[in-house]
Amino acid sequence: QVQLVESGGGLVQPGESLRLSCAASGFLFSESDMAWYRQAAGKKQRLFFARIARGGRTYYDASVKGRFTVSRSDANNTVYLQMNSLKPEDTAVYYCNALPNFNSWGRGTQVTVSS
Repeated sequence: QVQLVESGGGLVQPGESLRLSCAASGFLFSESDMAWYRQAAGKKQRLFFARIARGGRTYYDASVKGRFTVSRSDANNTVYLQMNSLKPEDTAVYYCNALPNFNSWGRGTQVTVSS
């Protein structure tokens, strides 16, 4: 059974940093591309913004490029998201999933950026 457990969110001020983690189980993590998504309050869709391939190659949406860094530990079946220079518009619930997505999603972790 696929399980994805996001953690590390919180309330921070603009310009501060957070590091999110996503612990994965139930599938062959080391052979999977992984992605991060976020869903702002009142929005219907989770928006993709970053991915890391099984070989480590990364891609970032323009909205986070240069501020966010995704990494992975295949030994720990975990994908990480280092978020720097956070902005109020980064406020959202953050999720991870494999690519292509599993039907099962985690609960996400809330990130709130506010002064």
